[in-house]
Amino acid sequence: MKRSVAGAFAVLASVQVVLILGMTVMNVLLPEVQAEFHLGQAELVLLNAAYGMSFSGLLLLGGRLSDLYGARRVFTAGTALFALSSVTAAAAPGAEVLLTARFLQGVGAALAVPAAMALVSLLYPEPARHARAMAVWGGLAASGGMAGMLLSGVVATIASWRWAFVLPVLVCALAVALSPRLLPVGDTAVGERLDVLGAVLVTASITVLGYGLVEAPERGWTSPLVLGMLGGGVVLLVVFVQVERRVAVPLLPLSFLASPPRVIALVAVFLGSAGTTTIFFMLSLYFQQMLDYAPLEVSAAFLPYGVGLVVTGIAVGRLVLRFGARATTVAGLVVCAVGLGTLSTIGANTPYVGAVLAGLVLFPLGVGLVFAGATVIATSDVPAGQAGLAGAVTTSALEMGPAIGMTVLVTLSAARADRLVADGTGADAAVTAGYGFGLAAAAVVFVIAAVGAALIRVTPEAVAPLATTTSDACSSGR
Repeated sequence: MKRSVAGAFAVLASVQVVLILGMTVMNVLLPEVQAEFHLGQAELVLLNAAYGMSFSGLLLLGGRLSDLYGARRVFTAGTALFALSSVTAAAAPGAEVLLTARFLQGVGAALAVPAAMALVSLLYPEPARHARAMAVWGGLAASGGMAGMLLSGVVATIASWRWAFVLPVLVCALAVALSPRLLPVGDTAVGERLDVLGAVLVTASITVLGYGLVEAPERGWTSPLVLGMLGGGVVLLVVFVQVERRVAVPLLPLSFLASPPRVIALVAVFLGSAGTTTIFFMLSLYFQQMLDYAPLEVSAAFLPYGVGLVVTGIAVGRLVLRFGARATTVAGLVVCAVGLGTLSTIGANTPYVGAVLAGLVLFPLGVGLVFAGATVIATSDVPAGQAGLAGAVTTSALEMGPAIGMTVLVTLSAARADRLVADGTGADAAVTAGYGFGLAAAAVVFVIAAVGAALIRVTPEAVAPLATTTSDACSSGR
């Protein structure tokens, strides 16, 4: 049966956007959920984090299952589970059912995302077309996060929070129906065994670490629970590494991370994700608390961010082919730093038109370049049978951004604000100064990462500038 490559990419891209959307769609809707189910702050934090914890904890397992049993099979199973969990979330009679549904959504996403990236590699095996497709794919993460913010604002204004889960169901159901017709099956690793112990250890370590990080801002970094969770997570992670060094077929071959360009690319993805979620978090509060914006106005305020992503998405495939993935990544990191630095100047009475708007235009232009270039580097020169692993590791870096990077930046901001209040600064001025401090710190880290990415020696052919030919132009990148 003849398959449409462009149609297959469209199906995979649509699901990818929806799965990333699932991480941010609850942000603006949390107050409504809290009021309906009478939730405390700790319960609300756990509900918001459930999707991310299961998603990040199971990504490596999902990538390995994709390599073992076929990418299309695992993609279809994960997408179907995500759709069923979304139905459950929409109809949840109580907080316990909603929490379970959000956790299962993360499980479905952990299966589908690495399998989808492996399928993209099968659709575009030639280096130039693969680089361009992955450049476009890298930008989908930011687009999904932005779509979640916009959807949640609209839903919070005109309907019940439950309707936010309807769109994902429709997209996923269509993808499952079209998968047998459009998607390749994917290779299977006959005779290889699943590293069950490694899967259990990495899932437990990431989940425990994630819970500790989620609780840290609320309970404090010196809380016995937080220290116990963080310490336990580190111990489990160390044990996981030791197990992976000894098993015949590890869940994560440590040699996979021996490539300096790949490590730099994963750091860039991590920073891009951390910067994106930090901006969404801080500016959402800023718009509502300082500028008195309603939920729909908050979503509208982020529209320039979405426009910036669209503009970058249109050009990014050609930019990667023209200048190379490393140059694209370095340029993106620099532009992100400028955007963060601009946003760090906001004060309690700063008008929207000015530094805020400029930062909301600059940062998405940069982060689109970062995700595109870094995704190409991270998934290039991948050994045979590890396409799912490459997708899982790249997405894990994306997931760790909010869990670690944003938590650290928000903690720094809060500490700065508390110190200013103690020195006699007004509450509003202290809060916005805290935001500015956190955003400025992020800008410095982006500059350091840009220097590191510029200095690293990139050897894989696929990440160097590629000559564009007619056959190189994949329709997904146009």
